[in-house]
Amino acid sequence: MRTDPVEGAPGFHPASAPDYLPRAQLGDLQLRRLKAIVKRAYDRVPLLRERMTAHGLDPSAVQQLADLGKLPFTVKADLRDAYPFGLFASPMEEIVRLHASSGTTGKPIVVAYTAGDLEVWKSAMVRTLACCGLHAGDVVQNAFGYGLFTGGLGAHYGAEALGATVIPISGGNTERQLMVMKDFGVTALCCTPSYFLHLLERAREEKVDLGKLRAGVFGAEPWSDAMRRHIEAEGGIKAYDIYGLSEITGPGVASECAAQDGLHVFEDHFYPEIIDPETGAVLPDGAEGELVLTTLSKQAMPMIRYRTRDLTTLETAPCPCGRTIRRIRRIGRRSDDMFIVRGVNVFPSQIETAILAVEGVLPHYQIVLTRERGLDEVEVRIEVTPEAFGDTVSALEGLREALARSIEHVLGIRVKVHLVEPRSLARSEGKAKRVLDQRQI
Repeated sequence: MRTDPVEGAPGFHPASAPDYLPRAQLGDLQLRRLKAIVKRAYDRVPLLRERMTAHGLDPSAVQQLADLGKLPFTVKADLRDAYPFGLFASPMEEIVRLHASSGTTGKPIVVAYTAGDLEVWKSAMVRTLACCGLHAGDVVQNAFGYGLFTGGLGAHYGAEALGATVIPISGGNTERQLMVMKDFGVTALCCTPSYFLHLLERAREEKVDLGKLRAGVFGAEPWSDAMRRHIEAEGGIKAYDIYGLSEITGPGVASECAAQDGLHVFEDHFYPEIIDPETGAVLPDGAEGELVLTTLSKQAMPMIRYRTRDLTTLETAPCPCGRTIRRIRRIGRRSDDMFIVRGVNVFPSQIETAILAVEGVLPHYQIVLTRERGLDEVEVRIEVTPEAFGDTVSALEGLREALARSIEHVLGIRVKVHLVEPRSLARSEGKAKRVLDQRQI
């Protein structure tokens, strides 16, 4: 494994050495791991074995990386149907950690880890945080939720292994968050981008100096480049996007580096494909489609071709940071976040981009869908700045019209825009809920 040529590179940590492997060497490692994990899944998980058998396949079908495309997909419903332990490939005496989803949309999904899986997860998070420019000596305030959610403990153990000082504050209690940030000399914060917006807003109101904070590690919800620019300008920090999902391991699947030009996938452990979400066909690098991930080393619960529903592209162009692992474009859209209005596919991130292109508004908005006499209507409620809210009626009307035109330019349809007072929309201490679908369909 190569280490010397990259030591001293921006964001390098000894655990990051696989990020710089020559592509041929990485491919050999991926194929070796892929063959082993497919055999493990076939031998130990009845559902996956039955799926492969139904397609006339067994582990010998995988002789090269491209053969992965022959294997059947795994989807979230499989995890729900197999609740609680049906997809485990390890006996319970080897399982040392369980996490689960909230189950608010049906049965929860349960994910499991062996001791070895936790070591892989921890090293992936070390690589993630190193990518974001964190290092030993940083003071990391971890405001991701602890408990069954994977975000809190994933970031926690990764930051500790990096050599940082970790403050496990979890989410909520905004006043305390600000006090700790200032008094403890916090240099990096982990949370959702929407919660950081809330912290920024409260800090401004309370005239709290964010002290030494220089980096934000943000994940667990889609956000736009426009939102990044707002956060960096208002917070005086560098904002990094990270990516992960519990079904695969939790946070630590991919991360931005100092170049902020896509998220490097730690593909020696998580093999990415892009597929056509309608046909399931594998698309070439550079084409937009649905991200599919295969875990190459997960022992307790291998995921073979898991459909994430996240839409992105795979980029192969060299990155200025020197890492050779491929990047995915920022996840701004999910196929299941999309809603259709008057025949037009609409993603909340498109509306967010259009809103933040207009001066005089705050990055707090809500999309309300209704149906009137059989026709779908979209109303976008947008908070305006205190200065704009105190302006004349004609000025507010001009701002409302500018926002309507900006959204129409992006979506191609006219929507209702309703300007609301500062701080009148609900704030999130976790994932923001942007869309209220009140249609009776």
